[in-house]
Amino acid sequence: MTHNQYQRQKIISGVAIAFSVTACSINPIGINSPLKTQQISSKLHAVAVPQPKIISQDNPQSQPSTKVENLSFRLPEKFQGQTVYHVQPNNNEKVIALSIDDGPWPKTTLQMLDILKQNDVKATFFWVGQALQANPEIAKQVVAEGHAIGNHTWHHWYRRMDEATAKNEIERTNELIYKTTGVKTTLFRPPGGVLNNGLAAYAKSQKDAVIMWSQTSADTDPHAKYQVFIKNVLRDAKPGSIVLMHDGGGDRQRTVQALPEIISRLKQQGYRFVTVPELLEMQK
Repeated sequence: MTHNQYQRQKIISGVAIAFSVTACSINPIGINSPLKTQQISSKLHAVAVPQPKIISQDNPQSQPSTKVENLSFRLPEKFQGQTVYHVQPNNNEKVIALSIDDGPWPKTTLQMLDILKQNDVKATFFWVGQALQANPEIAKQVVAEGHAIGNHTWHHWYRRMDEATAKNEIERTNELIYKTTGVKTTLFRPPGGVLNNGLAAYAKSQKDAVIMWSQTSADTDPHAKYQVFIKNVLRDAKPGSIVLMHDGGGDRQRTVQALPEIISRLKQQGYRFVTVPELLEMQK
């Protein structure tokens, strides 16, 4: 390798990818109340993440070891093209789904995976395309450990966009999810829960389910202590709830702190944890 080549490689390897991710943050809502979309600033802040490893179709060694052909998270017909906030399970069974947004993320996602594994809990991860591009090995581990996967767009933009842009945000992420993990998903969550900026409309046109939430940990509140996240989830838990949490988009150490007690105390109340696809199958 020449001196110039070495210098060029050194520069490239030292560049971190910055991308725009603003965490979802909407106040808790009642289980029977429709979610009112809030006015949210479209200004995004850049977050440095590790440089991605490129997966080459021509290099078998770079293919994900956890890739499973035809692993699909598909929907019962009644949920295709619909917006879902919660499910009313058969016999009002005490089931609840943890949904985790904005990853995969260095350190935090792995810590949460450990906690979920220790407690024999499966969750549903909604991935941002750029975060997935930067952290493919973490994504493979999420899938290998049996969690469900949804699409959370490529850039995590809130702004209004035309159909071509909305299509690119969703399809580009879907393609990378499949390329990296072998997963095909028809679960979509719009960043910030914004339903009127073109993203949800495109997802519905493809018969995806727009998966919202019926309660939130409010773990994007920069001032709240982790005990508040626990209180929020326990206070609003109901059979068929979909809980909003985050593993990416910023420092989520307080979410990591809260997660074990959230799981433990919900189990004490008789709740069983399921993925969002499993929950949809339980609709009475």
